[in-house]
Amino acid sequence: MVKLVEQSVKSWWKLSNCLLRISPYCTKSEQTLASLFLTNKNGEAANTLTSSAKGGGAAALHNRLLYWSRSKKSIIPILDKWVNEDNPIKYDDFQIIMKQLRAYRRYNHALQMYEWIKKSKDFDLLPRDFAVELDLVSKAHGLKAAETYFTSIPDDLRTFQVYGALLNCYADANILKKAEDTMQKLKELGYAGTVAYNVMMTLYAKLGYVEKVQSLLLEMEDNGVSGNLISYNILLNSYASAPDVTEMEKVLMKMEADPLLISWSAYTVAAKGYLKAGDTEKAHDSLKKCEHLLKGTKARLAIDMLITLYTSMGKKDVLYRIWEKYKRIVKYNNSSYLCMIRGLEKLDDLDGAEKIFADWEASKVHFDIRIPNLLISAYCKKGHMEKARSIIEKLVESGKHRNGSTWICLALGYCVQNDMEKAVETMKKAILVSKPGWKPHFHCLASCVKYLQSKGDTQGEEELKDLLRVRGLFSEGVERSLNKYVEVGNHKSKALDETDLEETSSQ
Repeated sequence: MVKLVEQSVKSWWKLSNCLLRISPYCTKSEQTLASLFLTNKNGEAANTLTSSAKGGGAAALHNRLLYWSRSKKSIIPILDKWVNEDNPIKYDDFQIIMKQLRAYRRYNHALQMYEWIKKSKDFDLLPRDFAVELDLVSKAHGLKAAETYFTSIPDDLRTFQVYGALLNCYADANILKKAEDTMQKLKELGYAGTVAYNVMMTLYAKLGYVEKVQSLLLEMEDNGVSGNLISYNILLNSYASAPDVTEMEKVLMKMEADPLLISWSAYTVAAKGYLKAGDTEKAHDSLKKCEHLLKGTKARLAIDMLITLYTSMGKKDVLYRIWEKYKRIVKYNNSSYLCMIRGLEKLDDLDGAEKIFADWEASKVHFDIRIPNLLISAYCKKGHMEKARSIIEKLVESGKHRNGSTWICLALGYCVQNDMEKAVETMKKAILVSKPGWKPHFHCLASCVKYLQSKGDTQGEEELKDLLRVRGLFSEGVERSLNKYVEVGNHKSKALDETDLEETSSQ
């Protein structure tokens, strides 16, 4: 049990995929930037878009832009055509479309729209627009490009929003000195508010400077800047990650004394702190308090966290209790099914995982290939290759999309079973259905190449490599690594183990 607990908390800031998707107390970049651009210095809401701007032109233009969602082509011709058809683009429309492009992470398209707006001169951009563009440049082209863009912004437009965006760029890149200098500039301008302090506190916490997180919160109080739920959760999280249970409990008590500072997320943070300290009893108590605060649709976010944490504690019966209790209250999404199936599989309850998978198939939740991939991976770990193949056959019959990772899970299973002929054929299928950005599992690929070489199948080896070349997956670096793998061997090749399968299924 202790080993299981240690494994669950060994990397605090690199949480599992499930936790990353649902942690409400960590300041996500998009949320932070929205606050920087659309709030005053203390994080209070500024004037937002008018309700009349939520439909009409923005919606119609957005529908056209949606067709470009997977294209690398410029959206400027679409904007030109829109205007040539006597359709104006108002500032409010621009704001709405920009928000949507950023939400879909279409940063280059968003930058193209900025370029088009500047040339059209239909309206003047505000300081917050320059702040958004600075953030986009950083995400699309890197920090150096963002710094260059920042120097091009006229001095009179470098408001707290622009400096706030620059601060966030440095914080995301973990560049402490420049972040501190930018924070100092915000203080000089009189605009170092709650959001800016939270960004700096998050950076210090990520870098492990717990004492600086605490000193910043004290500085906020001395300067009359109100800390919020996020501020105290960052400090709580820092102590929990140490773990410093005594200080963590002090912060938690202060939060509990103010209804505006306490939420269910604080108790999940505390639970992880207790787990890291080896106190499973107090961790369980914290999660019970968390349950008492669950209300409405937000309960679904907490449920995923509860499932993950109870899994790390080995409490299978509680997993089922949580699942059955809240499925009558909220509609589970793919994230919840992923967490539950993964939890039951880790607790060696494959029968239970199959039942949850069957519930997912029967539900009206949109299709997510990661869920069948997860069960395929689980079957392969246990050597149930027929069951793994049956899931893929059902996907084929139903016309559901399979990705490269679907076949890689199966190929890894064949490698574990030492059925290398099937592993090679399955690897080829994985490559053929792969999409840009996908990479084959290196050790599985290397095992296939090594097998073909061992049997003297030069033609088969070249066919496999040719498939990789066509897909742009056979760089000089990959080729060197494969050659080295074959020549000197690799200890990991002897154990294409459960970790490999688990990592692959989550892709």
